[in-house]
Order: sequence, then C-alpha cells, then structure tokens
Amino acid sequence: MADAHTGLGTPEQLRDPNYTPPLYKAIPLGIQHVLAMFVSNVTPAIIVAGAAGFGFGSNSPDFPELLYLIQMSMLFAGLATLLQTITIGPIGAALPVVQGTSFAFLPIMIPIVAGKGVDGLAALFGGILIGGLFHALLGTVISKIRFALPPLVTGLVVMMIGLALVKVGIQYAAGGVPAIGQPEYGSLLNWSAALVVVVVTLGLKFYARGMLAVSAVLLGIIAGYIYALLTGIISTDAIAASWSNAAAFALPQPFKYGFEFSIAAVIGFCLMAFVSAVETVGDVSGITKGGAGREATDHEIRGATYADGVGSAVAGIFGGLPNTSFSQNVGLIAMTGVMSRHVVTFGAIFLIICGLIPKVGAVIRTVPIEVLGGGVIVMFGMVVAAGISMLSDVHWNRRNMVIFAISLSIGLGLQLDPQSVQYTHETVRILLTSGLLPAALIAIVLNLILPEELADESVEEVSGGMSGHLQGSIPKPDDA
Repeated sequence: MADAHTGLGTPEQLRDPNYTPPLYKAIPLGIQHVLAMFVSNVTPAIIVAGAAGFGFGSNSPDFPELLYLIQMSMLFAGLATLLQTITIGPIGAALPVVQGTSFAFLPIMIPIVAGKGVDGLAALFGGILIGGLFHALLGTVISKIRFALPPLVTGLVVMMIGLALVKVGIQYAAGGVPAIGQPEYGSLLNWSAALVVVVVTLGLKFYARGMLAVSAVLLGIIAGYIYALLTGIISTDAIAASWSNAAAFALPQPFKYGFEFSIAAVIGFCLMAFVSAVETVGDVSGITKGGAGREATDHEIRGATYADGVGSAVAGIFGGLPNTSFSQNVGLIAMTGVMSRHVVTFGAIFLIICGLIPKVGAVIRTVPIEVLGGGVIVMFGMVVAAGISMLSDVHWNRRNMVIFAISLSIGLGLQLDPQSVQYTHETVRILLTSGLLPAALIAIVLNLILPEELADESVEEVSGGMSGHLQGSIPKPDDA
C-alpha cells in the first residue's frame, strides 16, 4: 500500500477521490491503470472481427476494418472512463472507475455477426446503441433489482461467459479459425508461441510484484511477440507495412457500418445489461472499500450505471463495442492505495490519444493470432475462475444445486450443439445458442419461484448418490 513517505500524499489525501497527487507521479499511475486492462480491452474487437470473417489470417478484403474496431475500443474506453471520473451531471460515479470493452457481451455478439462479414455490423451496433440506452435507464432502479441477481446467478453467468470463450483461446493458439483444415493448424510452432505467453504470464503473476504482476498478460504477449519475430511467425516487413499503411490521426465516423434494428441483438444486449450493471455495482463497491474503507453511496452506484450505459450507447454510434467497469482496476487501487479519480483521468486521456492514432491499432493488428491465443487462454480461464469464486459464496443446499444444475445443463448444452434448435426462429436461435442467456434466465426465474427448501430425497433420486454433503461456506443458523 502507498503511504505518505512515497510522496504521493497523506493517508487522508490518498483516500479522497478528489485529491490529485503530484503530476509526475499521477500520470504514470494513470497509465498503469490503463496498461492493466489494455489487452482485455482490445481483445473483444479482434474476436468479433474473427467471428464475422475478417479477423486475423482471414485474407478478407474487409481486414482493414479490424484496425477501426481496435481504434474505437481504445477511444471509447477512454471516453467512458472520463464519464466516470469527471462526470456530466448525474452521469458518472466521480470515482477512479476504469471502463473498457466487456467480455460479457461476446457470447451475444458472436452469433449476431457469425460469418456475415462487415454486413453483420449494422445489426450489432444497432443493438449496442439501444442496449446501452436501456442500460443507462437501469441506473434509476439498480438498487431494486439486485435481489434478482444473487451470487448463484451472477457466478453462473460469469462462469458461462468464460466457458463460452475458452474454445476461442484454443483455436487462436492453434493458428486461428481460417487455418482450420490446413497443415499448419495446431503445429508445434503455433503452440510454442502461445505457450511462451502462458509461461511468461504465469511467471510474472506468481513471482513478480507491483505493476509487473498487474500487467502480466500484456508483458506475456510482448514476450510472445518477440518470440514470433525471432522464429519468423511474423516479419519486420509485415509490421512496417501495417505501420506505414495506417494514418497518423483519424476521427471516428458515426454510423460507419449503418444502423439495423435486430430483435435478437436488442433483446440480447438489454438482457446482458442487467448482468453488466450488477458487475459495475460490485466494482464500485470494491473500489470504495479497497481505497477508502467505506461502502459506495447510492448516488455513486447510480452515476456509475448511467455512465456504463451512456458510454456503451455512444460507442455503438461510432463503431465501438459495449463498455463496462473493469474489475482489474479494483485490485490495482487496493494495491496502490491511491483513490484519486484524477489519476484515472490521466489514464483515460492516454487511451483517447491512442484511439485517435490508428498507427497504435496498426501495431496491435500485427500481433500473431497464436500469440494472442496464449493471452486469451489465460484471460478466459480467469473469467471461469472468477465465476467459480463468486459461486463459493453460495449456500450449496439442495435447492441451489438443482437450480445450478438445470441452468448450466441447458445453457451449456445449447451452446455446444446449436443444431439442436435449428428449427426455431432466427432471433430465438441466436439468443438460445449464446448459452449465456438461457442459463441466466433459467437461474433467475427458478431462484425467484422455487421454494426455499427441497426434500433431501428429491435430489438424491436424480444425482446417483452424488448430491453432495458439504453445505457450502455460508451455513444457515438452523444448520449449525
């Protein structure tokens, strides 16, 4: 933890969101916040482009559009973060909240754009715009809907997000979807690049301290990038060509890909807005507890949710993906002990500058997909682990086991076998095969309507004697 002798300020000042440390220390601290989420922020754009068919290795004429999506990811993460730190009226928490592109929406976005190329983006960004506006409206009632999303539901949802995406990491590490069926897919060279990233990331996570540990995935990808250069996976000529073909400065273009109203996209984004809003509430609470030792106020929670939604809606207009608060930031604030929102403002400005300079995205675009795969394997595995950690707060009585079992079984099953619902309407099919939405809806509904207790034998009958006899980490008083 930071203290007065570091020169950042007194303990009282460090707990004050309105305090600004000396600039020569505040600016590096702000950039540190951004570097901790940098890879996670641009990865969804790369995955969406890959699902649409113009991602890494696709040889699609639309491949240059990936550069624009990366650029918008950085630009609107920065602008949404500014909304949180500087605020506009009731919009924003006035806390050091870092916003970024959310993994949570990927299981919704991938079926919407799958194989449609740039033509699939109009419906995607239409859904993001409307879903963002709905998300902002949740700020008025967020305190009243939290009861419907206990750890049983939120933990399941977060775990499902990770499970829906782990396949992407393996495919990337093996060479990417376009390489499937080719001799180089799954080659030792491809896997070696991914494993370099995994090994360096794990080494830094376990044996380094401070910023080295916080930025382990970013540093792992840099190590993998250097390895790819040394082994010929990527050439300096390719990097130079990408750099020289990118503009030095470019402004975002409103409705660059058009606007299309898709029922599936709108429903999907609106439903996921509930989950994202609850995630933001948790992050804001974590920031105030870790940085100031207090609970978040209703005003801060409302403002953070408004900023979440408005940031996503504006991003959708210009070709950016949905934003949410980044949980990595919570741990970083607890580690540094610096609660200043102005520190994060400097990080937001850095992101905005990066988003206005396409050459930054041009370098990111040259990262070999095998190298990115190593980072994605770690990130999505951590998403699954985070969900399991949230589930550890659940009282695992037989009622909750049944809810979890049915939700997971149907959600994951539909995701693994999309053909099982091939005769449903396209809108319904997209929502069902996300896996995430059916699992979340079933868990929410069953949690609200099922009685609190189930007879022991009602679970024993269907579990083959494996119903579990550990009652969880939070026993009820009458269980003692």
